[in-house]
Amino acid sequence: MTEKVLELKHAPGTSFRERVMAMLPDGGNLNACLTCGTCAAGCPATGLEGLDPRKFLRMAFLGMDAEVTTTPWVWMCTMCKRCVHACPMNINIPALVYEARASWPREQRPRGILRSCDEALRNASGSAMGTSEEDFKFVVEDVLAEVREADPRFADMEAPIDKVGATFFLNQNSREPVTEPEEMVPLWKILHIIGADWTYGSIGWGGENYCMFLADDESWKKVTSQTAKQADDLGCKYYISTECGHVTYSLWEGLQRFQIPHKFELVPIVRLYAQWIREGKLKVNSDWNRDLKVKFTCQDPCNIVRKSYGNIWAEDLRFVCRTLVGDENFIDMTPNRLNNYCCGGGGGALQAPYKEERLAYGRFKNDQIVATGASYCITPCHNCHAQIHELGEHYGAGYRTVHLWTLICLSLGILAENERIHLGPDLAQVGL
Repeated sequence: MTEKVLELKHAPGTSFRERVMAMLPDGGNLNACLTCGTCAAGCPATGLEGLDPRKFLRMAFLGMDAEVTTTPWVWMCTMCKRCVHACPMNINIPALVYEARASWPREQRPRGILRSCDEALRNASGSAMGTSEEDFKFVVEDVLAEVREADPRFADMEAPIDKVGATFFLNQNSREPVTEPEEMVPLWKILHIIGADWTYGSIGWGGENYCMFLADDESWKKVTSQTAKQADDLGCKYYISTECGHVTYSLWEGLQRFQIPHKFELVPIVRLYAQWIREGKLKVNSDWNRDLKVKFTCQDPCNIVRKSYGNIWAEDLRFVCRTLVGDENFIDMTPNRLNNYCCGGGGGALQAPYKEERLAYGRFKNDQIVATGASYCITPCHNCHAQIHELGEHYGAGYRTVHLWTLICLSLGILAENERIHLGPDLAQVGL
């Protein structure tokens, strides 16, 4: 019998493991690994590239620096932190993955993530699609004019940019103004109805931050600092992060990680939805679904639930969902909340070139949704929305994805026909 010998390829100088342990608080608990495999058992990335979280951690401990810092698996792992949540020793494997990403020469990192980061750095808008301040202003004004003309109820609705002294500073994922401008309108209508004093910023309006996924700290800090400064310069009391997980987390974590001074309070929009409903400002109900009985489930974005705001946000999400569709028409996934599975679209995976692996990763999520029997998955996150939509098509599951702002306006009877692009035939005519 031939004995196989494992060859360890140590990088010159300080080992990768030692560098990471020096960077992380308490070494990220990396020395505490029990090799129990709990992380691997619950990770959708297990098996991709023949790796899993436990193997990756052991490779780092064995000094296999060359393998750790070159495997494409680090771009397939979404750093969703489910492994940390499940680990009995609370070992921060995603932090190890992040530093492994940072070890790649910048020009060799996935082109899609790199391009999105560099586009955000190209101008002051912060848009990952490279949309300039002028183009954004044109789209906003053009769409606003159309809505005012089409619906007398919103003849005096505003979508201000750079309004000094506004209470709320609002960011916007570039997907809307660039490819789905009509998707901006439901949120404007909600803010108009509750009488919110809000503004966009011509600087830093782009919510996304792919520099974080690129593991480029300097650029991540620059994009975050730029939008934070604009909100402060306008004198805004609150910064609203819209229905997007990585938009919320990149700002929440970036402000802390880089100790960026700011005067505003960061508030995710779903928490405000819940507050406004409880206060009676958003008079929504589920009457529209009483006879239809359309079934819904919801996705817990890893970046907002597991990585930042926790179950408090998850409970607000469910309160809003149940209020909108009815208790009897809401079916939760199993598992859910902090323990929910990542859909596979985050961590920059949507922009990386590993589509086949991303869809394989998402099989966990697809199976979860199918098991609920729901026709719609409410996805208050852009990456989740795009990934789950693609999963439904890829696996032939038939469910659809929808933002909360769509359902809120549907419930209020103010959702226009052209604002229903993510609704199926069963809901396309409701309230028109």
